[in-house]
Amino acid sequence: MTTAPVTETDSKPDTLGRDVRRPVAILGVPLGYGASMAGVDMGPAALRVARLNQRIAQLGYEVRDLGDLHLDRTQAIPEPGDKLKYLNEITAACEELARRVEDILKAGELPLVLGGDHSIAIGSIAGFASYCRQRNETPGLIWFDAHADMNTPETTPSGNIHGMPLAVLLGHGALALQNVAGFTPKLDPKFCVHVGARDIDRTERDLVRKLGLRFITMREIDERGMSACMDEAIELASRASGGYAVTFDVDALDPGDAPGSGTLVRGGLTYREAHLAMEKIAEAGGMRSLEVVEINTALDINNKTAELGVELILSGLGKTIL
Repeated sequence: MTTAPVTETDSKPDTLGRDVRRPVAILGVPLGYGASMAGVDMGPAALRVARLNQRIAQLGYEVRDLGDLHLDRTQAIPEPGDKLKYLNEITAACEELARRVEDILKAGELPLVLGGDHSIAIGSIAGFASYCRQRNETPGLIWFDAHADMNTPETTPSGNIHGMPLAVLLGHGALALQNVAGFTPKLDPKFCVHVGARDIDRTERDLVRKLGLRFITMREIDERGMSACMDEAIELASRASGGYAVTFDVDALDPGDAPGSGTLVRGGLTYREAHLAMEKIAEAGGMRSLEVVEINTALDINNKTAELGVELILSGLGKTIL
C-alpha cells in the first residue's frame, strides 16, 4: 500500500529527509440535538469501534485522540412548533467546538471531527474560519450531503437545526448560531461547493440561487461523472487562500451502502464514487479539516455505515489502491 503525494502543508521532512505526515487530532462530538431521531449521538463511538485510530496510524500518521466534547445533557424540551429546537444547547456545543478546532489547527494538526448530527458543522467550520481569519486567509469548503442544509427558522419544516448549518455559515438564520466564534458570515459562497444533493426544499433553492452557491447535484454527477465534478469542486474550493474544510454527511451515500442515517434518500453516491471523491481530495492536498457526521447507530446494520465512514476517512487521508 502506498499513500497519496504529501504536500508542503501536510508534511515536513525530518532530520533524515523523510516525509513526516501532519498529525491528526480526533475529536468526537456526540451531539444529536439537531436531528429528530435518537442514535446519531453514538456516531463517534461507532467510528472508533471500526478501529479508526489504528487504521489512520497504519497510514503513517501520528494520531492524537482528544476524546469527546463534553455536552450539557440538561436540555429543555422543545415546545410544539419550535423552529429552533435545542438552540441554546447547540450554540454552546458549537462555541466550544469552534475553540477546540482552532486550537488543533494552531498546533499544526489536522482536525478530524466525528459527529453527531450535521449541526456541529456550525462549530467545526467556524473554528477553521476563525483560524483563517487570524492569518488574513480565506476559508474554502466542500460539503457532501443529500440535502442542502440551507433552511432558516422562517423556512424550516421541522425546526431541526441539522437542516440549517450551511445557511448559518453563509450568514443566514438564527443570530446566536451565526455569531458562533464572534463573527459572521464564516464563508464566501464563491469558495464553497456542495456535492451530492438530491433532496432540496423549494425555499432552500431560492437561497442557493440568491447566493450563487455552486451545487453539484446527483443529476450532474450522473451526466458528467464523479471525476470531472470533483476536479471542479476542488478547483473552486482551492481558490480560497487558506485551503478548505471537508464535511461529509453519510446520507450523501446511497442507502444500500450506508443504511445507518436518519435522513435516507435513494439514489446517492455509490461506494466507488465516494471513495474517488475522497481520493482526489487527498491527492489535491488542500484539505485543512475533515468531518464525518450523521451516522445513526440505531439504524445501522452491523456497523456497516460506520465502517464505510472509516474507509472514506482513510481515502481522504491518502490511502490508495496501489
